[in-house]
Amino acid sequence: MSCVTWSGAAVALGFAGLAVLSYCAFKLGLAVRRLGRELDRTRRRLVPEQRALADELRTLQDSRARYATGDSVRSS
Repeated sequence: MSCVTWSGAAVALGFAGLAVLSYCAFKLGLAVRRLGRELDRTRRRLVPEQRALADELRTLQDSRARYATGDSVRSS
């Protein structure tokens, strides 16, 4: 009789462990979804600044290329 009790307890603990793992997996799924939304929001917020910086860099490179004659003295 006690062998049946121990096996029943082991099965119950196994199901309890699976329930805990399921809960943790569910919470992890929600956290991953929130993180994905946060990354999308941040990306959308940073795209205009990235474009502005790229345009400014291009402008600086163009102005530098216009003034570069190739005959300047370089220090070593």
